[in-house]
Amino acid sequence: MTLRLLQHRGSDGVRSVIAARGDRATIVPGVESVRALALEAIAQGQSLAQAVEARGEGAEIDLAAEFAAGRFLAPIDHEDPAHLAMTGTGLTHLGSAEGRDKMHREAAAAEKQTDSMRMFLEGVEGGKPAAGQTGQQPEWFYKGDGTQLVGPGQPLSMPAFAQDGGEEPELAGIYVIGPDGTPYRIGLALANEFSDHVTERHNYLWLAHSKLRQAALGPELFVGDVPSDVRGASRIVRDGETIWEKPFLSGEDNMSHSLANLEHHHFKYALFRRPGDVHVHFFGTATLSFSDGIQTQEGDVFEIEAAPFTLPLRNPLAREAAQPVAVKAL
Repeated sequence: MTLRLLQHRGSDGVRSVIAARGDRATIVPGVESVRALALEAIAQGQSLAQAVEARGEGAEIDLAAEFAAGRFLAPIDHEDPAHLAMTGTGLTHLGSAEGRDKMHREAAAAEKQTDSMRMFLEGVEGGKPAAGQTGQQPEWFYKGDGTQLVGPGQPLSMPAFAQDGGEEPELAGIYVIGPDGTPYRIGLALANEFSDHVTERHNYLWLAHSKLRQAALGPELFVGDVPSDVRGASRIVRDGETIWEKPFLSGEDNMSHSLANLEHHHFKYALFRRPGDVHVHFFGTATLSFSDGIQTQEGDVFEIEAAPFTLPLRNPLAREAAQPVAVKAL
């Protein structure tokens, strides 16, 4: 059975790592974080699954009960949040250009194709190169460091100045950089790559601003072969009622880029291969409530679920209080 790893904080504040296969879940003895377990596996020349097996089994855990109690953390973190980088790639999924193109078409009415459509088509043409070859470079963006990472059940908070807080249901690759600078993909997580689509729509060159937001990860880290066809659902719940719901697709069968190509164009930069660092890289989506005219409100709850993950990702929408910024000269 495929291994899933979860990070847990008990009612006593003690952290632990949980290994789940099917409906059975047990504590991994003697380890408090997935990152520590991954670095141990790298040092021992083991797979992550082998490192878990070598540590044996601790107490059994009821995943549903612990999830309901809100005791799961994001499935990856770093004790120094500055050494966790959140980044992503867009226009990577078949159909993902439609919503983006709608947003920018009016501003580029005089052009035959928007830049978004051109980039998407270039990805369709060259985003899945043969093994050993380099494919088309994708769109890339930076979201923040580990201080912006939100776990399951926690609020996704937009800044006071934000014009929108919108969901982006997708998969995120989770990576740890080994001592020699080698990036290791340790698994996949269900993700909400939260963005400000109103800001982006105003001017495509504001994409960088629109992406500097929090993002959420579901509780489970899926370890092993990457599924090629992932099917799930994304919905928005307001006052207990579902106001919008749509299926979403991911996995390479539904993408214009291969994961290997996206990973190459991220980790080709030496600054992203610093030993010990953690990377959370969002692979993109083709499904947005914003494209259907939905305007989110504080208190709305984003719900994302997809097999092979057994637990959903739920986060309420909040807005931060204004924080005046004054720059002082020294």
